[in-house]
Amino acid sequence: MTPEQLMFLAKEAMGHAYAPYSGFYVGAALLCDDGTVYTGCNIENAAYSPTNCAERTAFFKAVYDGHRRFTDIAICGGKGGVITNLCTPCGVCRQVMGEFCGPDFRIHMTDSSGLVQTQTLAQLLPMGFFGGEHLL
Repeated sequence: MTPEQLMFLAKEAMGHAYAPYSGFYVGAALLCDDGTVYTGCNIENAAYSPTNCAERTAFFKAVYDGHRRFTDIAICGGKGGVITNLCTPCGVCRQVMGEFCGPDFRIHMTDSSGLVQTQTLAQLLPMGFFGGEHLL
């Protein structure tokens, strides 16, 4: 699956977001190593800390279904459901990615121009905890 195809699915996922407080809608599409794709959206909460990001929603759905190996994720977002600036994953999402993915995991992001920019997890999470080896 190309980054553009994955981004198309992330854009569709934005439409499922529950963002009554910030009005910022985010969609994600996670590609498993077997070709399965899981989508996710952000789900806000009035207390803010229980809010779940689109990326983690996609990961948690995939993990629940037994997937543990991932190659790519596409992320897009914007105010009122309109893609604006480049939407990068938050630190918590980056660390969840690090739990299941290596430093070469690809993160595709886009802005209003529609061009897809790709970064590796190592680029977005330098010196991150990849898996549990740092806890030993």
